[in-house]
Amino acid sequence: MNALRMTEAQRLEQITKIERGYWKNGAVIAGMDEVGRGPLAGPVVVAAVILPPQPLIHGVKDSKLIASETRREELAARIREQAIAVGIGVVPREIIDEINILQATRRAFCMAFENLPVKPDHALVDALKDLGLSACEHALIHGDALSYLIGAASIVAKVHRDRMMREYHAFYPQYGFERNKGYGTAEHIAALREYGPCPLHRKTFIKKILEDGHERTG
Repeated sequence: MNALRMTEAQRLEQITKIERGYWKNGAVIAGMDEVGRGPLAGPVVVAAVILPPQPLIHGVKDSKLIASETRREELAARIREQAIAVGIGVVPREIIDEINILQATRRAFCMAFENLPVKPDHALVDALKDLGLSACEHALIHGDALSYLIGAASIVAKVHRDRMMREYHAFYPQYGFERNKGYGTAEHIAALREYGPCPLHRKTFIKKILEDGHERTG
């Protein structure tokens, strides 16, 4: 089907194909996704979301495909309002530096699952597998594009982390966290080289940037 001609109802039908296979049997399913593996600063955040089969929320998709921050905020509010349960896992910079970003992300997934007030029978997980969750795990490559529930989780995680980074901006305004959310934009890297790191910066991520900066100015 031509994506340009696809209605929203048809799109939602397409991305709930996996979920509908479980919903029809009465299973409780959570979608799980992370945000923040790549930034130079701030935490990695995972959301776990359980939504009912109906009504489907128009506009839910991979958060990276939603350009408007306002639209992401609106969708996150609707998801939370309609959700059976939402769990959030946050692993801070210190732990990322201590155990590496992959292990920190895995820990955040486990935290988000444990923070669900309702435990699902199945967990649809974006990419990662063998997390040791007390549910049947289904790792989906590019799951945020293939699964309605993982897409919903990606929106909730993105909005949660973005709010954290905007709050951090008040303490460290020189890095532009409210705009770059900790990612390695040219503005952020220039500020990092000028002011040095703050407590939110991942030391294991910025080492080479600072070394290169010293080489240019030395």
